[in-house]
Amino acid sequence: MTKRDYYDVLGVSKEASDAEIKKAYRKLAKQYHPDSNGHSEENDAKFKEATEAYESLSDSNKRAQYDRFGHAGMGGNGAGFGGGFEGFSGMDFDLGDILNGFGFGDAFGGGGRSRRSNGPRKGANVRVTVQLEFLEAVFGIKKEIRVPVTEDCVTCHGSGAKAGTEAQTCSKCGGSGQVRTTRQTILGTFASVETCDVCHGSGKEIKEKCSACHGSGKMKTVKKIEVDIPAGIDNGQSIRIAGKGDAGELGGPQGDLIITVYVKEHELFQRDGYDVQCEIPITFAQAALGSEITVPTVDGKVAYEIKEGTQTGTVFRLKGKGIPTLRNKDRRGDQYIRVKVEIPKKLNKKQKELLKEFEDTCKDNHQEQKGFLDKLKEMFA
Repeated sequence: MTKRDYYDVLGVSKEASDAEIKKAYRKLAKQYHPDSNGHSEENDAKFKEATEAYESLSDSNKRAQYDRFGHAGMGGNGAGFGGGFEGFSGMDFDLGDILNGFGFGDAFGGGGRSRRSNGPRKGANVRVTVQLEFLEAVFGIKKEIRVPVTEDCVTCHGSGAKAGTEAQTCSKCGGSGQVRTTRQTILGTFASVETCDVCHGSGKEIKEKCSACHGSGKMKTVKKIEVDIPAGIDNGQSIRIAGKGDAGELGGPQGDLIITVYVKEHELFQRDGYDVQCEIPITFAQAALGSEITVPTVDGKVAYEIKEGTQTGTVFRLKGKGIPTLRNKDRRGDQYIRVKVEIPKKLNKKQKELLKEFEDTCKDNHQEQKGFLDKLKEMFA
């Protein structure tokens, strides 16, 4: 029987892109797949025809041969099936992708993809938290912390085998760590590779297990580690220390230690990025007359001169008195001081008399100012 043109089979033009060819094949494969529409000579023939066409047109070299010589350029056996429907050894499409498209991916092990699991693997990362005082976070500190980690068993040195014995090559996988299985399906012969369930991918089988670790080769322990907390670290930030996590598998490197920092609140200071904010109470007299006040900073107390007539809520800046930056501890933010004028709650008799006299003076000044304003109004009325 004369073969139909491959482009006609897939219903695409000769200028079709690879994506258009793949899309057309997926549609036909879903339509005529025996597991979707039942077995029939017509369906089987159309599915085989579409697959043969796709194999030729999805391969750039085969497509070029077909475009030049037609079916004769395909070696007389169509797309390389050898006259039978035995398998897909020459095909370059993602079979798992196609089968998953209409619900058969799991039946074929995800399209035959596998990942070697018997090679060295990095150990798991370990996460811990550490709490710091406000000033410890500002200037940095060395901290000794306790870290729960998994290490190689000290009794068997990670082999998992009883003292005086050693692990043997796995009898099931022959040391590869993987087991290969084949399945006969309507689509042909499919092979899948899975992790060996006896050695769990290590390629070694332990006949007599270590009594300390029960054959795992690993033990849980708590280690003390001294950590340099950098100056300027903020609440919620993390530090990563390479190679201080869990032991690796099959000779792989250790995982990392990740330390998350939590900073306690301070009774005076609040952090805003690399700046520090605080509120300072001053007396009515200090605000009115001006005064030198003592201001607390993260470095200690400093003197600061406030001007007369300072209002409550006024903010002053102390440049360079903030928090060191993580990238350069010599570069620091600023400190912002908000003053709060405190009104005395208890006054003695003399203080009350003086304040009354002050109030009267203020009234006299107010009356004089009012009289002057009235004269201005009259002048321009």
